[in-house]
Amino acid sequence: MPASQSLSAPQKALRKLGLVRDIDLALHLPLRYEDETRLVRLCDVQDGQSAQFEAEVVSSDLSYRPRRQLVVVVRDGEETCTLRFFNAYPSMQKLMAVGQRVRLRGEVRGGFMGRTMMHPVVQAAGGELPAALTPVYPTSAGLPQAYLRRAVQGGLSRCLRTGALDETLPADALPKGTWPLSRALQFLHNPAPDVALATLEDRSHPAWQRLKAEELLTQQLSQWQSRQERLRLRAPALLPTGVAAQLPQQLLRALPFGLTAAQARVQAEIATDLSRHEPMHRLLQGDVGSGKTVVAALAAAHCIAAGWQCALMAPTEILAEQHFRKLIGWLEPLLDPLGLEVAWLTGSHKKKTREAMLALIANGRAALVVGTHAVIQEQVQFRALALAIIDEQHRFGVAQRLALRHKLQPSADVHQLGAAEPHLLMMSATPIPRTLAMSYYADLDVSTLDELPPGRTPVVTKVVSEARRDEVIERIRTQVAQGRQVYWVCPLIEESEALDLRNATETHARLTEALQASSPAALAGARPQDTDRSTREESAEMPKPGIEVGLLHSRLPEAEKKAIMARFVAGEMSVLVSTTVIEVGVDVPNASLMVIEHAERFGLSQLHQLRGRVGRGAAASACVLLYSLGEHGRLSDTARERLRAMVDTQDGFEIARRDLEIRGPGELLGARQSGVPMLRFADLEHDSLLLEWARRLAPRMGAEYPNLVQQHLHRWLGGKSDYLKA
Repeated sequence: MPASQSLSAPQKALRKLGLVRDIDLALHLPLRYEDETRLVRLCDVQDGQSAQFEAEVVSSDLSYRPRRQLVVVVRDGEETCTLRFFNAYPSMQKLMAVGQRVRLRGEVRGGFMGRTMMHPVVQAAGGELPAALTPVYPTSAGLPQAYLRRAVQGGLSRCLRTGALDETLPADALPKGTWPLSRALQFLHNPAPDVALATLEDRSHPAWQRLKAEELLTQQLSQWQSRQERLRLRAPALLPTGVAAQLPQQLLRALPFGLTAAQARVQAEIATDLSRHEPMHRLLQGDVGSGKTVVAALAAAHCIAAGWQCALMAPTEILAEQHFRKLIGWLEPLLDPLGLEVAWLTGSHKKKTREAMLALIANGRAALVVGTHAVIQEQVQFRALALAIIDEQHRFGVAQRLALRHKLQPSADVHQLGAAEPHLLMMSATPIPRTLAMSYYADLDVSTLDELPPGRTPVVTKVVSEARRDEVIERIRTQVAQGRQVYWVCPLIEESEALDLRNATETHARLTEALQASSPAALAGARPQDTDRSTREESAEMPKPGIEVGLLHSRLPEAEKKAIMARFVAGEMSVLVSTTVIEVGVDVPNASLMVIEHAERFGLSQLHQLRGRVGRGAAASACVLLYSLGEHGRLSDTARERLRAMVDTQDGFEIARRDLEIRGPGELLGARQSGVPMLRFADLEHDSLLLEWARRLAPRMGAEYPNLVQQHLHRWLGGKSDYLKA
């Protein structure tokens, strides 16, 4: 019988939580603590307070109304309290027999019927009180706290006995004000009752500071080690040669605009990286509209100028096609005389078209390949891929990024240098806060486009209640009358794609009806029976205004999506109702109004991305955040913070900083987190000094104490220390 089948339910639950080694148990720290070290009198307990006291059972009855429950009344001196248990076992009834003295712990509530406790922790009175606070650990189904406490204490004891908690930091490297690791862990699992609970809850205690320092150092060491391993690999040095040698200069001269200072600086950084045999591993970040695509085009030109192929991968066909359209316009006139092409590869290609594209890629005529995840499929074979560009990198998982990198076919010159590795440029329109870049992206070189090209129009942002929806529709009518175009974005309902579709479809129908209505009553959403017959007949006879409202959502076939977007881009469609498929990449300079329905449901960075779809032309532009109070009649604090931040600033870096404050790093990182040690204890906002300490120490330890580095990573990561390969 397999060993896993012989494990008990709690043992299986421990494994599910990743608690396999003794050190894993020792590093499984409490969420909070309960004070079982003292008893109080019931008369001294305030309503709503959690307390522990002993009392005598004066009555114990099994009731069946309104549902089965054990109802027990206990007395402590002159005070009584009613206990209610909805899951009462025979052993519980025996413990709660009349005349027994019991020790109770839980929340005491006051009320019209006197004091009550729901499901308190019960044991026989008179036992010895603990000497330390009782830890409450993160757990899962099938893993009781009592079992988990014993397991953690056992793991901690064995670690102390075997030296598994010996120091891995140089003696002079401990951050000031922290404790040795073994002392810190013993304290956090068994804190003295006189400790200031606030220092444990906010994790400012020296013991917590040590654990946070250890964790941040682990993250920095793993990424430092990954960077060093990558530097030992070899990539093609992309130096201009042959017929395409002048391509970057030709592209610069052909562009209908000049580069901003930021674009010029960043493209020079990338060109320098590409000229080396060390694989580039660079993140290009910039706010919405900062011009990342032209920087990517110049990087591709440097690659092609050296006689190699470049691939650009985007997460959606709409975004990939947006890139393809721009790159074709810029590069095709320059590549055509050289006998080279820009290829377009997505999953929706017909077989004949797809085979033709695959042939162009395999024989090298496709110098640049733009597409979706179809680019990394097994049948795609590049002749000489040397540069991979990944847009919206957080939308791709580690495995997908690795698959693209493995497309490099080692040519003779690279093969002689050892392992073949392509250069990698990742792009993100979600700017990364400094602390996030220092921690989760420490393995990357980061280039920042911190300047917008001239001609971008500031976007006025308004927060509007759903109750004023008719005013928003009237604003749309005005914009369309002036020849402008409008986006109306519906929220993605994660629980159900069908609900998402229905929501967008209903919004499209209502908006179409309202915009084609000719009476104020219809505009306000009145039903036909609310107007008199003559008005309805007159309305029916009047010609409909030429306001076409399109609908775009994830369920549409790709061909239909592209057709709708093409009509909107061409100005043939005035209003586009869409789900968040238009979040990035869509560029329609004539669109001057963005309405985001149920804006309170969107993340802050997503709202900022959507707002960036307008303000791309000369016309004054606006973004309306249409919010609904919902069933509780008020906005949540988080939603209110997000909407306020959108009104306060258009700076993507400030937006990202506030988003990090509100949501933490997980959602900002996207799929990248599957390849990066996530922080359990440290907080990037409050622990920046410890992060700076870890950043300084990691390269020093790597150079001077390689054995300690390996011990440290093994302690914290175990077999998972092979991080950040993508």
